[in-house]
Amino acid sequence: MPMASSAAATTTVVPENIADLLGEVGIFTAAGEPVKFKDLWDQKEEVAVVALLRHFGCFCSWELALALRESKEKFDSAGVKLIAVGIGTPDRAQILAEKLPFPLDSLYCDPDHKAYDVLGLFYGIRRTLFSIASTKAFSRQLTNPVKNYTIKATPDDKSGVFQQGGMFVFKGKELLYARKDEGSGDHAPLDDIFNIVSPSVVSTH
Repeated sequence: MPMASSAAATTTVVPENIADLLGEVGIFTAAGEPVKFKDLWDQKEEVAVVALLRHFGCFCSWELALALRESKEKFDSAGVKLIAVGIGTPDRAQILAEKLPFPLDSLYCDPDHKAYDVLGLFYGIRRTLFSIASTKAFSRQLTNPVKNYTIKATPDDKSGVFQQGGMFVFKGKELLYARKDEGSGDHAPLDDIFNIVSPSVVSTH
């Protein structure tokens, strides 16, 4: 079970065949169409940034989605596929997509948090509400709330509200970066992600 090579993610351990395991996980597009992870990017050489949000009604998810949206042009110009996955049904994903807004073609739903389980992402009330990362996130929300945020995007099935997210970068099936969020709002620095994907994109041309 290798660890990601980035210094920012050296404590994140994942199985060697994580791309194959994740590839078979079935999720949904924001429009409600079923799709498997292996069909979201070219499994031979395309570089993909896979951002696992928390649930669609979490303000931390909106915060990360906003940062990803603002960075999407940069990802696109580098030829990097952006894939954002959240916990909830397509109708809740569409709330975030409409109000934030966020591009529907980059947004996916994992209502049963199957991908989160495969990736071994953290789960539990303590990390969600009482971690240092969560405390910082709640403070940010109070002082600088995300515009148009609504709790109405929270899934009816509350089993996923204590699920944490993470960030993963693949080049084809090769895992370049892996980071599990330690608590709510503990997102991977996007500068780290760009530092990972830029050399990878250059090396494919």
